[in-house]
Amino acid sequence: MSKNTVVFAVPLALLVVAGAYFFMQSPPAEEKGDIVSNMIVIETDKGIIKAELRPDAAPKTVKNFTDLVGRKFYDGLTFHRVEPNFVIQGGDPKGDGTGDSGATVPLEIKCQDGTIYEGQTVSCPPALPHRDGALAMARAQDPNSASSQFYITIGEQKFLDGNYAVFGYVTQGLEVVRAIERGDSIQRIYLE
Repeated sequence: MSKNTVVFAVPLALLVVAGAYFFMQSPPAEEKGDIVSNMIVIETDKGIIKAELRPDAAPKTVKNFTDLVGRKFYDGLTFHRVEPNFVIQGGDPKGDGTGDSGATVPLEIKCQDGTIYEGQTVSCPPALPHRDGALAMARAQDPNSASSQFYITIGEQKFLDGNYAVFGYVTQGLEVVRAIERGDSIQRIYLE
């Protein structure tokens, strides 16, 4: 082996070792809480629902939801509320509409003009209206009480606009949304 080969091989070996060390020290994006996909899959007793999340319009709401998805919080819960021609609602660990994840997220609504309001209801036309298949966070009277419960609209529900945070839309499986009955299981939710 010549001197030139050794001089070249040593720095190359150091680069390989340093790269491996960096790769092993850096947690995957999912562990850091970053959103790695804007698409979610909800597997239910009645079939699959796919939805596109909109972090551009509701970043804190999407992060809260994807963090819960990453923790498998929703897996095995039920749709505890079903109102025909209105909404299906799930995400309550108690199964009766009173449970939450132990943390809350502020009401977050982006208006069509690009302004994002936090912590208050608004009357502006929202960037994400409650059209058929809207994915939004349920909450109590307090605008900042959303936690883990979410709903999907069945048909347009304009009267909810400005009062609840829409954070995505169903892209596949609206027929499944319409088939869900109270007590049906959310087998699992995951990022696609």
